[in-house]
Amino acid sequence: MDTLTQLRTGQLIGAQRLNLSGDFTEFPTEIFDLADSLEILDLSNNQLTSLPGDLGRLRHLRILFCNNNQFEELPPVLSQCPNLSMASFKANHIKTVPEEALLPTLRWLVLTDNQLEVLPAKMGQLPRLQKLMLAGNRLRSLPESMAACHNLELIRLAANQLETLPSWLFNLPRLSWIAYGGNPLCHQPEFTGKSTASNQSISSSTPLLEIDWLELSVGEVLGQGASGIIYRAVWTPPSGESQTVAVKIFKGAMTSDGLPDEEMQTCIAAGTHENLVNVLGEVVHHPEQKQGLVFSFIPANYTNLGNPPSLSTCTRDTYAEETSFSLPVLLRIAKGIAAAATHLHRRGILHGDLYAHNILIDESGHPLLGDFGAASRYNAANVNLGKILEAVEVRAFGCLLEDLLNRCPNQTDAAYTQLRQLQHNCMVSIPEQRPCFEAIATTLKSI
Repeated sequence: MDTLTQLRTGQLIGAQRLNLSGDFTEFPTEIFDLADSLEILDLSNNQLTSLPGDLGRLRHLRILFCNNNQFEELPPVLSQCPNLSMASFKANHIKTVPEEALLPTLRWLVLTDNQLEVLPAKMGQLPRLQKLMLAGNRLRSLPESMAACHNLELIRLAANQLETLPSWLFNLPRLSWIAYGGNPLCHQPEFTGKSTASNQSISSSTPLLEIDWLELSVGEVLGQGASGIIYRAVWTPPSGESQTVAVKIFKGAMTSDGLPDEEMQTCIAAGTHENLVNVLGEVVHHPEQKQGLVFSFIPANYTNLGNPPSLSTCTRDTYAEETSFSLPVLLRIAKGIAAAATHLHRRGILHGDLYAHNILIDESGHPLLGDFGAASRYNAANVNLGKILEAVEVRAFGCLLEDLLNRCPNQTDAAYTQLRQLQHNCMVSIPEQRPCFEAIATTLKSI
């Protein structure tokens, strides 16, 4: 964290990144002293209600964070920053998005947890838009003009007031990750009903086992994501032996992906599978009344397959530079995730976040898919709806397969060629031409 004193005394001259938090009610004008170098500005966790009219003086600004402030509209002055590619205004009080605030250079726009009821038609004039975060607003519809957002790959729509999902959304050629749980549409017949896999109502599954906080001895942090923090713990039930578990404590009522309640219900509906992280129960009586889930502990020899996207990659995961995958390991990963996705879609579950950073693997490549924070449910008996939702997730699987193949040294092998063709098939621009997960699993078995 930088300080205003450092800025005023010239200690930050030439800085490309600045992070200022101090309950500022006005934009510190000293920031303009960095106009020749500043590319990333983080003004989150202040009390700002506006940005200066001459913000364009920060001519190199690419990324702006203004989360947890007091803005009531997306500042129109953003349009003065010709290189701005990301703007994040999560957890403000934004009610309006002026058309003049939207730049055609935007790739990533975060408006999570605000008070938006409508979006302007100009949303369709953002040709570079790849990631759009809108969870936790009051939207009842999306502008039809957004059918022209052909580069849109990830959209978060959870916890709004949507009665339906527009048909054009599923014709977008690059859409790969979507979350829509917690909307009124989820209570309509298309999204409710009986699961074809379990013959049990997804919306009324058996409640999770309640695990008292006092039965848990919580240890070190194992990791964290958008929705919560995961800890190692020892669970000692009233009757039975102690066992090591993983406990996920949710950060709050609203995450960038959706609602904790939705995640919990989806975990119930998902059931068990050899390639899914297994949930054991729900935390009750947390001292701060936080929600949580208890999972089977994953052995230490399992590690994350990849890392979350960076500010530059936007929608694509990142990997350590030395990362590589042999063909046998790559194949086992692909087969396991295809099997897990087949299982989920048979139960009417769209994972919504099918990414390497949500997958754990051991040395042999055995994968475990976790994190249902962005998952959404639908009636698996509705074949047409299932097909269009599955086609979106198949493209996400294609992105994952592409990442793995790009890091495979065996590129002259016949199996590599077959896998590369499968990857292309999963990512074709016409969604209905993509294979379903069951067909993908069959293809992988033949390689």
